[in-house]
Amino acid sequence: MDLKEKLVSSFLAFENRVDVDSYVHGVRSEAIKVFEEKGFPSKKEEAWKYTALNSILKEDYSVFPKQENALEYKDVKKYFIHDIDTYKIIFIDGKYSSHLSETTHDGIDVCLMSAALTKPKYRLVIENYFNKAASKDSLPSLNTAFSSEGAFVHIPKNKIADKPIQILHFSTGNETANLLQPRNLIVAEENSHVQIIERHQSLTDNPVLTNSVTEIFTRKRAIVDYYKIQNDSSNASLIDNTFIKQQRESVASVHTFAFGGKLTRNNLNFYQEGERIDSILKGVTILGDKQHVDHNTLVHHVEPNCESHQDYKGIFGDRATGVFNGKIIVEKEAQKTNAFQANNNILISDKASINTKPQLEIFADDVKCSHGCTIGQLDESALFYMQTRGIPKKEAKALLMYAFSNNVLSSVKIPEVKYRINKLIANKLGVDIGFDL
Repeated sequence: MDLKEKLVSSFLAFENRVDVDSYVHGVRSEAIKVFEEKGFPSKKEEAWKYTALNSILKEDYSVFPKQENALEYKDVKKYFIHDIDTYKIIFIDGKYSSHLSETTHDGIDVCLMSAALTKPKYRLVIENYFNKAASKDSLPSLNTAFSSEGAFVHIPKNKIADKPIQILHFSTGNETANLLQPRNLIVAEENSHVQIIERHQSLTDNPVLTNSVTEIFTRKRAIVDYYKIQNDSSNASLIDNTFIKQQRESVASVHTFAFGGKLTRNNLNFYQEGERIDSILKGVTILGDKQHVDHNTLVHHVEPNCESHQDYKGIFGDRATGVFNGKIIVEKEAQKTNAFQANNNILISDKASINTKPQLEIFADDVKCSHGCTIGQLDESALFYMQTRGIPKKEAKALLMYAFSNNVLSSVKIPEVKYRINKLIANKLGVDIGFDL
């Protein structure tokens, strides 16, 4: 029995474990039908041309993880941004960890989605937004079918979250191979503001496959800053599906820092549904060994006077492979659109590779749109100049690569997150750059 057959046959048993009277019951039932029809994506599909899932789908994954394996804070402390006070929603092997989490309903709502569904006040919000942005593609549908526990963040009208929110998923290795399918729902009502940090982290050498879905809704003049830190173990794979619907004058930004994992696929989709919207997509990728990262982005402009900015930097060494497939669609009504897209890459090994495909589909005639990509090596003349000034070659390379990615880092709005990312970059480059990053 292959993984698809195992999942389809396990769905009935899963439904018997959860509340069949819940609103999401009908949504799950429709979703499993979509997955059963489409199955897992293959390289025959254009969007997956350069990313094959065969190597990670052959594992015998456990669909239903064992009971929560208690972790102490000291065991996972290094994965938290603990330099600042934050709300926390923590999951261990797919199960909510109450003793590691810090939730709230004081002014804003930061809690477990399944718990919120039991309360009429929050259930109405979930019913209005759950699965309203996610696509009907096979992997988001698979997540929807098996969705049971996930983070629920609701920022009411005119509220500013008093501190950032961390969403962390840990895998302990209780199973020989584990399949996790977390679900996040973030709703920022009119004139609200929230900052969120998300991380998936395996604590084991056992294979882990995470198929995650996050839906984000920004109402009028809302601001959402989202930071994804991806620096997992060599046997952990992540398929991250993020869908963002924006209303007029809202600002949504997603920064993706991809530094590790066996295979990482980021599907990031922005849907603009009003005027004077700003969508920001930025990322830094640094890979080595045989790691693979695929960024697949979409920004859909449907109303006039909106902007989008995409800036992705990639550094690839050893036998690492990267993919960037970015699409901007500007509909006929979306006049005065300003859309920018750039993907710049450095190959520091002859065996590393990158496949990049920026795309524009423009149906309006009064727009300002640009896109482009570059693939190259480090500037030898700059490297030589730095060495003549007494900087060792290894450190000189690191400084050049750090400078290459710095314009993405400069837009990070949480200083403690910026500091953590800088430290991760220095560690990834294998140097002590010699000053406080």
